[in-house]
Amino acid sequence: MNLGIDVRDASIAAVRADGQGTVIARSVQPGATGSAAVDAIRQVNPELPARVGIAVHDSADPAMSDIIAAAAGASRAAEAPLVVTKGGAVALAEQWLGAARGARHVVALTATDCVHAGIVINGDIFEGAHGFAGAAAWLALNPVERDDYRRFGCLEAEIGAGGIVRRLVWRIKSGDTSRVLEMADGRLGDITITQIFDAARDGDGVAIAVVRDTARYIGMAIGNLVAIVDPDIVVLGGLMAEAADLLLEPSRAEAARRVSPAAAPTLQIVAGLLGDEAAALGAARAVQLDRDR
Repeated sequence: MNLGIDVRDASIAAVRADGQGTVIARSVQPGATGSAAVDAIRQVNPELPARVGIAVHDSADPAMSDIIAAAAGASRAAEAPLVVTKGGAVALAEQWLGAARGARHVVALTATDCVHAGIVINGDIFEGAHGFAGAAAWLALNPVERDDYRRFGCLEAEIGAGGIVRRLVWRIKSGDTSRVLEMADGRLGDITITQIFDAARDGDGVAIAVVRDTARYIGMAIGNLVAIVDPDIVVLGGLMAEAADLLLEPSRAEAARRVSPAAAPTLQIVAGLLGDEAAALGAARAVQLDRDR
């Protein structure tokens, strides 16, 4: 059995899966803390010691040390947890079980509140010299300097859930009219990404424009990643997969304009298939591959 956990912004998700990727047990516990990691692991792995794989946004974050230590104790394994980047875990899971099954070179780009990318080369996660490879949130796509770019990275500020909401709020504050404000009962602070996507599907012009600009940034990011990695396939996850009906085709079109003429005919961009379990499954898969070496 393989045990994987995903350290999210406000929760810990854990899965126990067999060698074929069938999930035997799953748990999501509130709080991105060591105690939440312990509770999640105990729910999915009550019987046997098992080495755990842990997908994290930033392994250099001091808060991760407590979570990793707590997970090590709860798993009762002789070996230390295997820590991988969240983007790398998503890419590995999609190659194992999802939209990139069978591909050798995979790039996964995921966006929720945070933005991650993962690179898998010949079946192995590539994380770079210091573990920062795939830090797509920091792709520089706009020469303008903004405070949110310096805090979150340019791409995350534009295609993360908070950034998309911010852009729509700015449009409303500048005088544009959108049904999204009615959906939020007139409170700008209550606007959600789901409301924006729903309004765009219903023909709201401002929401459509915000979604269109989001797809442009996604396509630009894909173009940069493809130029560097030359993958077999690019998998879009998180809110990009959830709103694939709105974002996939325009992102493909933008990416096609941003890559070389030689790369464009072979470029595959698809929506991920594994949903919010992808990172935990990828962490479990990383443990399995490490054990088999």
